Amino acid sequence: MDLLQDHLTRARASGGVFARTVAVPPWGLRLAGTIQLSLHAVVQGRAWLWFDDPEAAIELAPGELALVRGGVDHHIAHEPAAACLDPEEFRAQHAHDTHLDDRRATVFLCGAYRFSGDVGEGLLRALPQALPLSAAVGDPLHDVIAVLSRELAGSEPGRQTVLDRLLDILLVLAIRTSFRTSGSAPRWFRASADPRLGAALQAMHDDATRAWTVPELAAVSGLSRAAFARSFQRALGQAPMQYLTDWRMTLARDYLRTDRSTLAQVAERTGYASPYAFAAAFRRHHGEPPGQWRQQQLERYARSQDGTGAAGDGVHFV
Repeated sequence: MDLLQDHLTRARASGGVFARTVAVPPWGLRLAGTIQLSLHAVVQGRAWLWFDDPEAAIELAPGELALVRGGVDHHIAHEPAAACLDPEEFRAQHAHDTHLDDRRATVFLCGAYRFSGDVGEGLLRALPQALPLSAAVGDPLHDVIAVLSRELAGSEPGRQTVLDRLLDILLVLAIRTSFRTSGSAPRWFRASADPRLGAALQAMHDDATRAWTVPELAAVSGLSRAAFARSFQRALGQAPMQYLTDWRMTLARDYLRTDRSTLAQVAERTGYASPYAFAAAFRRHHGEPPGQWRQQQLERYARSQDGTGAAGDGVHFV
C-alpha cells in the first residue's frame, strides 16, 4: 500500500453525494461551507465558481473541474455574481431543464466527499481552498468524468455500485493531480517520490507497531545512518523518530475517537509495550491523558448531534 492510499483508506474517504445537473441560464447554486470537500466538473457549457468575491470567480469549461475545500460557502453559476439558490430551491427551479434540448444549457457534475478523523483532516488541510484542474483528452480524469456523466444520466442495473467505484477513482486522481501540481502538497507525499526516503516512510506506515530504530530505517533506505537522518530531516522537517511518534499519535486519536478499543488495545495497535507507556506518550504529546481526551471528543460529538453543533454535510440536491 502506497502512502496516499494509506491516508485515503484511514481517512475513510467516501463520496456521500453526487449529481449530474442540467441548467439553462440564468442559474446559480450556493453550497454550504460544511461540505468537507466538493468537486465540480463541467461536461457542457460554462460555469463560474467563487467564494465571497464574484470578481475572483474561476471559469470552468468542458473537461475542467475544481476541487473545493470546506470552510466557507461557495457558489457556482452561469456567470459571476449571478443569484444563487440553495440546493433544494435550485433543484425545484431547474427540475425540467433535464428534458430540454437547449444548447445554452450547462451540464455539470457536483460531488461531495466525506473524510473521517485526523488523517482525513490532514489531507484536507493540504489542499488549497479551490483548485481548478484541466482534464484534457487522454487524461484519466477526462475519461472518468465522461463515464460518470453517462452513468448519472441513465438508470442501468448496478448503477450505484458503478458510481461508488468511479467516485473513488475520481477522488484519488484529483488529489494526486492536486498534490503533484500544487505547492501545498504534504511533505510526506513529496518525500515519498524519493525511492530511498519513500522506502523508509512506507516501512513505518506498513508496520507502525514495530519498535523501529534509525539504523533499521537507514538500512531500509539504503543509506548510512547519518545520511538518512540528514535527508529525512531536510525533506520532512523532523527527525525520523518524531515522524513515527506523530504518526502513531494520529492513529491513536482516530482509534480513540471512532471505536471502543481499550487503552491496552490502542497501545498494542500503535506500538507501545503497555497502556501505561501509551498513556505517558499521549500525555506528553497532547498535554492530557487519553481517557480525558476521548471523553471530550465524545461530548463534542454528542453536542453536534443534538442541534447545538454542526452536523452533516448540508448537501441534499440529488
